[in-house]
Amino acid sequence: MSENTDDSTVSGGGYKRLLPTGRTTRKSVLVADRFADVSITLGGLLVIIAVFGILAFLAREAIPLFLDGEIKRQDAYVLEASPEMVWANADEYQTMGLRIDPDGRVTTYHIGTGRPLAGVALDFGGAQATAVGATNNREDLLFGFADGSVRFAHVGFESKVMRPEDIPAVLTELNEQDMTDGISVFRRVPGNQIRRISLTAELSDAEQIVPEGVPIAAVGYALGGTIERPTRSFVSFDSFGVGRLTRADSRINLMTGAETVTTRTTTLPSLPAGTPVKKVLLTGQADQVYVGVADGTVFRFDTRDFENPVLAESQRLTPEGVDLGVLGFLIGDQTIVVGGSDGSVRMYFRLQEDAAQTEDGYRMVMARELEPQPAGIVAYDVSQRRKSFVTLDAQGNLWYRHGTSEQVLLRVAQDKPSGEGRVQVVLMPRDDGASVLDPSGAVDHWRFSVPHPETTWSSIFGEIWYEGYEEPNYTWQSSSGTDLFEPKFSLVPLIFGTLKATVYSLMFAVPIALLAAIYTSEFVHRRVRATVKPMMEMMESLPTVVLGFIAALILAPIVESWIAAVVLGFVALPLGLMVAAQLWQMLPPHVALKLNGIPKFLFMFVVIGISALVARLLGPSFEQAFFAGDFKAWTNRDVGGAVPFMSLFLWPLAFVLLTMAFNRTIGTAYRMHLRGVSRQRAGVLDGARWLSMAVTSALLAWMAATALAAGGFDPRGGVIDTYVQRNALVVGMVMGFAIIPNIYTLAEDALNAVPGQLRAASLAAGATPWQTAVWVVLPTAMSGVFAACMIGMGRAVGETMIVVMAAGNTPVLDWNIFNGLRTLSATIAVELPEAVVGGTLYRMLFLAALTLFVMTFVINTVAEVIRQRFRKRAFQL
Repeated sequence: MSENTDDSTVSGGGYKRLLPTGRTTRKSVLVADRFADVSITLGGLLVIIAVFGILAFLAREAIPLFLDGEIKRQDAYVLEASPEMVWANADEYQTMGLRIDPDGRVTTYHIGTGRPLAGVALDFGGAQATAVGATNNREDLLFGFADGSVRFAHVGFESKVMRPEDIPAVLTELNEQDMTDGISVFRRVPGNQIRRISLTAELSDAEQIVPEGVPIAAVGYALGGTIERPTRSFVSFDSFGVGRLTRADSRINLMTGAETVTTRTTTLPSLPAGTPVKKVLLTGQADQVYVGVADGTVFRFDTRDFENPVLAESQRLTPEGVDLGVLGFLIGDQTIVVGGSDGSVRMYFRLQEDAAQTEDGYRMVMARELEPQPAGIVAYDVSQRRKSFVTLDAQGNLWYRHGTSEQVLLRVAQDKPSGEGRVQVVLMPRDDGASVLDPSGAVDHWRFSVPHPETTWSSIFGEIWYEGYEEPNYTWQSSSGTDLFEPKFSLVPLIFGTLKATVYSLMFAVPIALLAAIYTSEFVHRRVRATVKPMMEMMESLPTVVLGFIAALILAPIVESWIAAVVLGFVALPLGLMVAAQLWQMLPPHVALKLNGIPKFLFMFVVIGISALVARLLGPSFEQAFFAGDFKAWTNRDVGGAVPFMSLFLWPLAFVLLTMAFNRTIGTAYRMHLRGVSRQRAGVLDGARWLSMAVTSALLAWMAATALAAGGFDPRGGVIDTYVQRNALVVGMVMGFAIIPNIYTLAEDALNAVPGQLRAASLAAGATPWQTAVWVVLPTAMSGVFAACMIGMGRAVGETMIVVMAAGNTPVLDWNIFNGLRTLSATIAVELPEAVVGGTLYRMLFLAALTLFVMTFVINTVAEVIRQRFRKRAFQL
C-alpha cells in the first residue's frame, strides 16, 4: 500500500523533500509515555518528601535538647516550726520528706500534702548537735557536739515494692496516688503494684575527737574507697580553730565477710588566730580539705601525705567586700561552688600550674562566674547525678543551674521569703524537684522536668572548660566507668574527624582514580578497557565491614611494622612508573608497537611490584637515613631532624616548579629539537633531561628544607606527630580503596562522553595524546569528573564500618596522619545501641545524624553549583 506524500520545497534550498503524511502515534505509546512522565514526577516528589521527612524526624528528636525546663506542680504548706533545724532530706520518688533538729528529733511528712507522719528520735543522750556534715547522698551524716564528740548516723528512706494483698488493711488516702498507715507511705505504681516508702535511721556510739569540753564548730564528712576497701573520713574544727582529720580504712574479706578497720588521725596546720570557720569540705579520697570563713577566704589543705598535711594555699573566692554565703562541692569533689552575700555564684577548679605559688603546685582557679541572683545566697544543694545544683537567695528566689553549661534552668520563688534561722534546700535525688524548708515550718515544693541540662549550643559547638582540664576545649566523651563522670557532648571533634577521614581518603583515592580513568579512556586498547572497567566496578561490591576487618587486624599491624617502607613506597611507586615511562620511550618503534596493549598494561603491574619490593628492601636503610633509624621516635622528636623528611616532601613541588620554568623558557625549542631526531634518540635525550631535573629539584628541595629548619619550622607536631597503630593513614588507604570504584567509573564515563571530534582536532593540530587528554578531554568532561569526586566524597563522609574498626575511635582535634579519629557516623553506630531512649546521649546521636545530614546537603549543593559552572564552560568549547 502506497503512502500519501506531499511535495514541499525548502525556501532558498532549491530542492524538494518527500514528507510522509497521515502518520499517527499509537494510543498505547501515548499512554505509556504519559504513565512514565507521571511516574517519574511522582517518584521524584516522593524522594524529596522522604528526604525532608527524614530531616524532620531527626530534628524532632534533637530539638528537646534545647528546650527550657518545665514546672509540673507546686505545693506550699506549713509544718510544725523547727527554729534550729540542722538537716532536711527527701526520698527519690518525692514521697516523704524529713527534718532533723539539734536534739536528734527526726520528723517526717508527706511531700505532696504536707501531712505529718510518725518520726523517730536519734538518741543524742540529751546533747545538742553543734555541727553537721553529710555525704553527697544526704543520708550518711556526721554530728558534732559541744563536748567534743562526734556521732555517725544513717538517716534515709527504704523503698520496697509490694503486692496489693500484702499492704495493711487500713490505710488513709493522702491523694490520688498515695496512702499511709501513719508511718510509711504507700504509692500505687504501674503493674498493679504498691511501693512502700519508710524511714530508716541508725546511730553509732559517740567518739571523742577533741579534748572533752571543747565544742565542735564545723565538720566535713566523706565516704570513698571501693566495695572491698571502703573508707570513711571526716575533718573537724573545734571552737579554738584546731582542725583534725580522721580516716578509717576498712578491709572486707570477700570469703568470710570479716571486716578489719584501721583508724588514723592527724592534726592540720593551724589557721590564723581568731579565724571563724564557717564551712568545711572534704574530698572523697580525703586528700584535700577546704575551709571557708565568713569574709570569703578559703584555706586549702593538701592531705595526700596523711601524716604531714600542709596548708597549701589561701585565697579570697568572693568579690572584694562580699561575705561568704555558701561553699560546696559539685558531684565528683573537683568543682567548688562559692555563693556570695551579693548574689554572686562562682565556680573554682583546683589546677596544677607551673607558676602556682603554692605549697603543692596547685591553685584554685575561677573557671566560671555564673549569672548573679537578686540577693545574697543563703542555701545550696547539689545534684547526685549531674553537675547541677540549686541556690536560694535571701529574697526567696530558688534557681536551678547547671555548672558546666552555665545556664539557669529554672527560676522559681517562695510564697514568702525565708525568715530568721537556718533554711534548708533539698534538690530531689532524680533532679526532678526541689523543696525549701523554712525554720518557721513553711515548705515550698516544686516538681519539674529538665531532662537535658547539659546541652546548649555553646556546650555542643563551643569550647567548654571541664573539670581536670587545663583550659577550655572541645571534648566528646559520653560515658565512663564511674558515676562521678560528667558526660561531654561536643560534636566538634566528631565533625573534624569526619572531615579528616574524608580528606585523607580523597588524597589517596582521587589521584589514583582519575589517572586510571584517563589512562583507560585515552590510552589503552578497547579490549583492555573492556576488562579493566568491569573489574574496577566489581571492587565496589566488597563489603566495607570486610575492608575494616582487614584494615584493623592485618593492614594496621603491617603498616606499623613496615612504616618506613610504606612512606618510601609513596615515593618509589610513582618514581618507578616515571622511570619505566622514560625507558619505554627508548624502545624501537616496532618493538613498542608490538608490545602495546595488554603486554604494556601487564608491564605496568610488573613495575608496580618491583617498586614495592624495592621500597620493602630499602625500607631499613631509608629509615636510617631519613629518620635516624627509628621512625616512631622521630615522630615524637626524640631523634633526628626535620630536614631529610621536608626535602623529601618538597621534592615533587620543586620538580613541578622546575618543569614549569623549563617549559616557559626553553621548552618550546627543546620540543622542536626532539621532533627532528629519531624516537630512540628523543627518548634518550628526554630521559637525560628528566634525570637532571629530578636531581636538580632534589637539591633545591634540600636547600628549601634547610632554610625552613633554620627558621624553626618542623612538620612534627602538626600533620606528623606521635604514631598510633590505628590511624588516619590506614583509614585513608582503605577508605580510599573503597571509594576508588565510584570515582573511577563515573569519571571514566564522563571522559568517554567527550565527542571524538575534539580529540581528532587536537591531534590534528599537533598535540600529543597526553596533551589532548589533559588540555582538551579533561576540561570538557570536568563537570562529570567533578561530580564523580563529589560522589566519592559523599561516600567517604558517610562511611561507617571502616572508621569504626580502623580509626581507633579517638575524638581528637589534630591533623596528625599517624593518629586516630572518630567520625559522626562511627559514633552513631557504636553508641546508639547503648543509649537510653529519650536520654541526652540518645538525642545527641540524633543531633549528630542531623549534623551529618546537613553537612552532606551543603557539600552536595555547593558541588552542584560548581558542577554547573564547569558544564557551562564545557558547552563553550
